Amino acid sequence: MTKPLLWSGYPLARRLLFRLDPEVAHEVSLAGLDFAHRWLGGLMPPAQPLRLGPAVELAGLRFPNRVGLAAGLDKNAAHLDGLARFGFGFLEVGTVTPLAQSGNPKPRLFRLPKANALINRFGFNNQGLEAFLANVRASRWAQEHRGILGLNIGKNAVTPIEQALSDYLICLEAVTPWADYVTVNISSPNTKNLRDLQAEQALEALLEPLLERQARLAQQHQKQTPLFLKISPDLGAVGLEQLIGVVRNLRIDGVVATNTTLDRSLVQGQPHAQETGGLSGQPVHLRSLQTVRRLREALGPTTPIIGVGGIFSAADGLAMREAGADLVQVYTGLIYRGPALVYELAERLA
Repeated sequence: MTKPLLWSGYPLARRLLFRLDPEVAHEVSLAGLDFAHRWLGGLMPPAQPLRLGPAVELAGLRFPNRVGLAAGLDKNAAHLDGLARFGFGFLEVGTVTPLAQSGNPKPRLFRLPKANALINRFGFNNQGLEAFLANVRASRWAQEHRGILGLNIGKNAVTPIEQALSDYLICLEAVTPWADYVTVNISSPNTKNLRDLQAEQALEALLEPLLERQARLAQQHQKQTPLFLKISPDLGAVGLEQLIGVVRNLRIDGVVATNTTLDRSLVQGQPHAQETGGLSGQPVHLRSLQTVRRLREALGPTTPIIGVGGIFSAADGLAMREAGADLVQVYTGLIYRGPALVYELAERLA
């Protein structure tokens, strides 16, 4: 299978998109992808995963290749069919919350091109569960189960942190029939106090009821839907060890490592570097690698780990695999490199 020639035009498209406000460019890109999918489909690769090697079996699921889309790019699951044409082995979409919310005020997305990075403070802006699931149901790719679909869940900003469990339970109940796996996002830095849920006692109090509900839903729907946990790169040594203890004791199905960082040490002095929000892209790569490596050392060979953070090349993907990740996800790298990155990673990691 050869790399689609269409993807070679992305550098030119990026130059044009980078002249726009970052959030406007994001919306224009997704609208353009939808247009191409609907009206130029014959010129694009099929909406199915690249199959460049053996499938990967993890958590009872069969992943066609090791490369996935990270949550956050398609918050409302509104672009699944177009994104599937990039050849991903799996798509993770969201974060979805029970109720629609507008997120934080604009501007809230910033480029740091010298660092191949982004800073965002979106704040789980999304159209809510009802619209999210309507989009999933409308997706031909999802209906025909052409690839693995992960649904990423969170809490509403107006929900007190002490009542966060209620929001997660509502989301888990609603998305389970449609999800191949569910990711519990407690690591975004853009929802007040959300990262407090990563502390040992708070994490146990959140995950135990979610696992109980997961078991009940498995009986109800006659399918086991793995529950993954998305964590921060900023936990510190003690915090990470405590989290690992909870993951191990409760037997969480898998870990997604990592979300964005608050650390600015590698982008000091660059335009927008001091904007509040989570930093993604190449500056977070080393932290993500270190987190994945420690997770693998502590959890052993069988717990699935999805590595995400600063993957811009096949070499970055291999480094994540060598650190212990079974699968990788991309987001910021996709913005800077385009869909050719998916093919390069899938080919090299096959």
